[in-house]
Amino acid sequence: EVVSTQSTGEPVYLCEIQCPEAAVVGIYGCLTKRRGHEFSESQAEGTPMFYVKAHLPVMESFGFSSALRAATGGQAFPQCVVDHWAEMSDNPMKEGSKTNTIIMNTRMRKGLKVELPVFENYYDKL
Repeated sequence: EVVSTQSTGEPVYLCEIQCPEAAVVGIYGCLTKRRGHEFSESQAEGTPMFYVKAHLPVMESFGFSSALRAATGGQAFPQCVVDHWAEMSDNPMKEGSKTNTIIMNTRMRKGLKVELPVFENYYDKL
């Protein structure tokens, strides 16, 4: 018996990316593959440089800089800072969901049991 709904939070980076106009398309492709989304784009006046701001889940950020440079021919330069925590949208208890996959991979990496704990493990029987 579950006494509350399950939800999982994940940290999200604020990425500020600098690049010339020709490399902007590569940024969008790289962000889309990693569950990132752009929310601001501006051009520095009098220069060909664009500044793109995006949110990128920390879990998806490993290897992001090298993938971004590969997608833009080395012309984009990201800076990432933890910005906020976001609730993951799907059910962590449902096998095969993105949240469940992330949790299971993390448990395996940390040497924990590769199964979700059940309510009875924590319920005080007194």
